[in-house]
Amino acid sequence: MKNEGIEGMQRFLSPDRGRGLQALRQFSVGELVFACPAYAYVLTETERGAHCELCFSRKEDLSKCGKCKQAYYCNVDCQRGDWPMHKLECVAMCAYGENWCPSETVRLVARIIMKQRVTTERTPSERLLLLKEFEAHLDKMDSEKDEMNQTDIAALHHFYSKHISSLPNDQALTELFAQVNCNGFTIEDEELSHLGSAAFPDVALMNHSCSPNVIVTYKGTVAEVRAVKEINPGEEIFNSYIDLLYPTEDRMERLLDAYFFTCRCTECTTKSKDKEKMEVRKLSSGPPEPGEIRSMVRYAKSVIEEFRRAKHYKSPSELLEMCELSQEKMAAIFADTNVYMLHMMYQAMGVCLYMQDWDGAMKYGEKIVHPYSVHYPAYSLNVASMYLKLGRLYLGLEKKTQGVKALNKAMAIMEVAHGKDHHYVAEVKREIEEQK
Repeated sequence: MKNEGIEGMQRFLSPDRGRGLQALRQFSVGELVFACPAYAYVLTETERGAHCELCFSRKEDLSKCGKCKQAYYCNVDCQRGDWPMHKLECVAMCAYGENWCPSETVRLVARIIMKQRVTTERTPSERLLLLKEFEAHLDKMDSEKDEMNQTDIAALHHFYSKHISSLPNDQALTELFAQVNCNGFTIEDEELSHLGSAAFPDVALMNHSCSPNVIVTYKGTVAEVRAVKEINPGEEIFNSYIDLLYPTEDRMERLLDAYFFTCRCTECTTKSKDKEKMEVRKLSSGPPEPGEIRSMVRYAKSVIEEFRRAKHYKSPSELLEMCELSQEKMAAIFADTNVYMLHMMYQAMGVCLYMQDWDGAMKYGEKIVHPYSVHYPAYSLNVASMYLKLGRLYLGLEKKTQGVKALNKAMAIMEVAHGKDHHYVAEVKREIEEQK
């Protein structure tokens, strides 16, 4: 494929940001800016059996691979289409059995290596940026990141060396893993559940802003980029790389740690939403002292990290207790709309859903949804997914009016973010129609 570019935009040198993507015409809110098929992708193991390995379709009665009995497909066509990539894992999964455990990143990198071997021309995923042009930032990696890279390289050799002849040397693999870690994407469904990992080179060309003018959603294994603000000719097209719920200092830390740059977008320089995001409780004795607030922020950050680790070894009831105790402690200083309170409420809601405590999940969702709509930008997938979860919970608990209202709010966002013709939007419409 020749370098034909993408209609309506161009690759350009962005001031202070390096290369980026610039609009050559106007784009309206909700308009598809461009679509990009995945260069390589992999379905996460926990979704096997629920989604087709090739097209990511979600359906019942999928057919399983006759050899490994682990991969599932819509039909013979999907199975054949996936074989060039699945064969990498099929024999290995049979050989290793329960000891088959490469990380998702390792699985994705193996597929990228195979794709590069059979690809001689620019692919439809690389109309503006080649995968080999990805930034690796090797000079900025600390010892922890380097160690993780080396662990992944060792796993690649262990699980794939018999099935991929002549793997690239360690220097090339170090660069490739760093490129994927910095430029890879996670594919998510309408409720933001993780479906898989992928490389979308043209999407990776976009620079970050904490006040983005586009949003990335997925239709199967194709990334779709839609405008969430009016974009004028000459303007740069910005995506967000991170969860935008948190205050400026937290966002900057995350961007520096994961992507090695300091954000200087308008949101970060004005800090316009920080006061609302860090709302403190109004006490009869007056506002909390600055030192008390700083101390509680330190506690909040430590408990968030502790909870992240605890997910791997604590029981659901222990995790829920952890959420409740942390909220109780933070409530002495923070208002319920404070983002650290909301973070632990969201975790508690997730645990309630896992435990099938629908009433508990609903109560947390009701506390979260309005502050989310204040803290997040317009047409946020986080807000849409919260309305969606809440709407489905209401319907399951026979609260029809509240359920339909929440689903309609979700759909209003999704029609812009996903597009009116997306199958997720059609599913929500169907759920609303069934209540009439």
